[in-house]
Amino acid sequence: MGGQDVRRARLRVQVPDTGRRLAREFWAALTLPAQAPAPPDAKRPGGRWEKAPYVVLFLFVVVLLPVTVNVLTRDYAVPGGVAGALAVTQTAPLLMAVTRPLQAWWIVLGGNVAGAVATAVTASSVGRSWPWTPMTIVGYLVLMACLGLREKRRTLVAVWLVTGVVGFVFELFPLHPSDGSHLLLFVLSGVMLTLTGALRERREAQRRLVEQKTISEAERSRRTLLEERARIARELHDVVAHHMSVITVQADSAPYRIAGLPPQAWEEFATIASGARESLAEMRRLLAVLRSEDTAGERAPQPGLDRLQQLVEATVRAGVPARLSLPAGLGPVPGTVDLSAYRIVQEALSNVVRHAPGAETHVSVSADQDHLGILVVNGRPFSGARRRLESSGTGHGLVGMRERVRLLGGTLDTGPLPDGGFRVAARLPLTADPDGPSGADGAPRVPDVPEETP
Repeated sequence: MGGQDVRRARLRVQVPDTGRRLAREFWAALTLPAQAPAPPDAKRPGGRWEKAPYVVLFLFVVVLLPVTVNVLTRDYAVPGGVAGALAVTQTAPLLMAVTRPLQAWWIVLGGNVAGAVATAVTASSVGRSWPWTPMTIVGYLVLMACLGLREKRRTLVAVWLVTGVVGFVFELFPLHPSDGSHLLLFVLSGVMLTLTGALRERREAQRRLVEQKTISEAERSRRTLLEERARIARELHDVVAHHMSVITVQADSAPYRIAGLPPQAWEEFATIASGARESLAEMRRLLAVLRSEDTAGERAPQPGLDRLQQLVEATVRAGVPARLSLPAGLGPVPGTVDLSAYRIVQEALSNVVRHAPGAETHVSVSADQDHLGILVVNGRPFSGARRRLESSGTGHGLVGMRERVRLLGGTLDTGPLPDGGFRVAARLPLTADPDGPSGADGAPRVPDVPEETP
């Protein structure tokens, strides 16, 4: 009995959840906007329930049509042909209410008015509901539901008022004693329009909220990319400024170090030194523009591969067992490559600390004649379960890596591993690329903003 009780309890929990989910999907399909058709390859909201409203309205028509004919012929003694025409006019337009509810309303309203006139002139209608028959009220309320889910508030108010005016006209000029059905329809249609209109406005508000959130995420990604590029530019300033300073010193001291230079050579070296100093001054102005208030205190020398060991040791102190493998005979590396390699390893280890605490991590640096290889691989988190990516972070990690690699014309490969870990592999050229990070047409290649992944 214990096992059966558990299964019954689970069933009682799952059935309401499933019902609510199916109801939400059905309402999503029923409230699809009908103003503009979607592209053929676009995925419309509502999914498998996209045709459900048509099925529901078709069932209403199948039920209402014969019942309306029967009521008109038997209770109101309307001739069969007239009863059939009125029934079709009052019920068949419901099939078009999914996409054109306002046009369907005009047809149904005309059919209802014609039905009220037809039933008023028959002797058997005495004591019957007039001007609206019961089936007329049911079909009209179904149509009001479709209108409320599609049309704007102003249109709904106009439809409701027209409904009341038509009933009031029959009350002023009675062709038959009224039993108050026009007042009943007026109240019920107002309630139906209010409820369904509120549902439509709520869904539109949710859709606008999702759209605004999507736009905000796109703007955030763009801002992140621009901030990372500015940061890279600030860091590369120090590397370039060092080389320009060396050029200036060598050009100024060359006439004194080299004996027997002609006057033309003296002037050439002086021109080179002057141009280098002007370039340094322009770079300082550019750096003042790139620096923000938060980065105004950045004055420390830029790090390189010689500080990777300190970086790994700091990561170990943070609780991540990390190892570093460096080639024994690694020679001098260009300044931009040296800085970018350090930053790539730094970002990779920061991601491990944030998203895979306690995971074993291996940092490997290799080099050949033309390229410097960087590989950072971490295993599963120590807790055995992956933590959710932090949504409050800056998200600069993978974006910064890709921007640095793109700047140097290298390659970057990142992605999860089958065992639950993560891998970052970068390959940076040690020689200058004559084409740079540009395309075949010379235009810079600007990559899409990648999604941050742990």
